[in-house]
Amino acid sequence: MVDSVSDATELAAAASGPDARVGLRAALALRRLAEALEALQVANARRQGWSWQEIADALEVSKQAVHKKYAGRSREG
Repeated sequence: MVDSVSDATELAAAASGPDARVGLRAALALRRLAEALEALQVANARRQGWSWQEIADALEVSKQAVHKKYAGRSREG
């Protein structure tokens, strides 16, 4: 997992660099980071009383998609 902003910045630079192997590994790490951050913020929103529709609107996805992905997870994240 990425531990700091500088780590994320380094990953972004690596993901856009010319070395395909390094770039693909960096893209994978960034995707995992984005998924973890999204799950954290969905849990935060639910704890704050947001509806599935409000979360879906913020993520620019359907209510059904966000509900299917996150409804089974605990509200504690």
